[in-house]
Amino acid sequence: MIFDLITFVVTFVVGLVLYPFLIRWLRRLKAGQVIQEELPDSHQKKAGTPTGGGVLFVAIAVLAGLLSIPAGHRGVLPGVAGLIIGGAIGLADDRSKLMVGTRGIPARLKFPIQLVLAVPVAYLAMQFGGMHQLLLPWPFWIVFPVAVLAIVGTANAVNLTDGMDGLAGGLSVIAIGALVLLLPNGQAGEKAVAISLCGALVAFLIFNRYPARVFMGDTGALAIGYAFAAMAIQQGVMLLLPLIGLVFVLETLSVIIQVAYFKASGGRRVFKMTPIHYTFHHHGWTENRIALTFWAAGLVSALAAAGVARLAT
Repeated sequence: MIFDLITFVVTFVVGLVLYPFLIRWLRRLKAGQVIQEELPDSHQKKAGTPTGGGVLFVAIAVLAGLLSIPAGHRGVLPGVAGLIIGGAIGLADDRSKLMVGTRGIPARLKFPIQLVLAVPVAYLAMQFGGMHQLLLPWPFWIVFPVAVLAIVGTANAVNLTDGMDGLAGGLSVIAIGALVLLLPNGQAGEKAVAISLCGALVAFLIFNRYPARVFMGDTGALAIGYAFAAMAIQQGVMLLLPLIGLVFVLETLSVIIQVAYFKASGGRRVFKMTPIHYTFHHHGWTENRIALTFWAAGLVSALAAAGVARLAT
């Protein structure tokens, strides 16, 4: 526990010191956020805010994980692989948005890429502890494809949630922290990556809270999703992923429901706007209120997942 605390504090301080330099560098690169036209005026003024800030907390967590390997903690590999691969896909997407002026890599291309690159992450997670899944006594040939889909689904769920200042970052700290500290079967190496990521994410939140000075971008969101899912698979609690990250799931479901109903009804909508945090915003909720409320819901669901895991073991 003392080592976990030291790791958290060190990575937090490193992130806190380095983020101002990164923000200035992103500004010089003119790596400003592109805001969707359909978003309200309160979001249009955020256009130009530096994006891609996730590269720093990803780098800090990866470095911390690699430094723990000489101590024999090879369990870092699934989390590190998830951060690197998810971050690389996100970085390519962010770069496409900034240079081409579009919404990034087309979904018809990005989704297959995510699936293919999730395969090695899922394999590592299975090899380093994930062969036996809690409440999921299926053979490898069934569990493995489910694990691949879980990684891609989690990554996109985090990415969809990343639409308001502090929202996805805070939910990620809660979910990942609960996963490695409250659920059984956590490994030392895995904790090194997770706690480092949480520490760097809290430092990021200092600059991402409303009004945000930097956004994580797809670089950060996809990296978090890949790593979070990989660590859950590694711990054997893949089935609990939807409960640990319940808010991410609800955000994604709101989009699926909206799109399906829109097509089936010929243009009618269930929600004012999706992901659902925008609906709350349209009804007058401030970004701070939305973030704090969603964080509270995320904490409750993570604690519930920890309870279920302990009852099942």
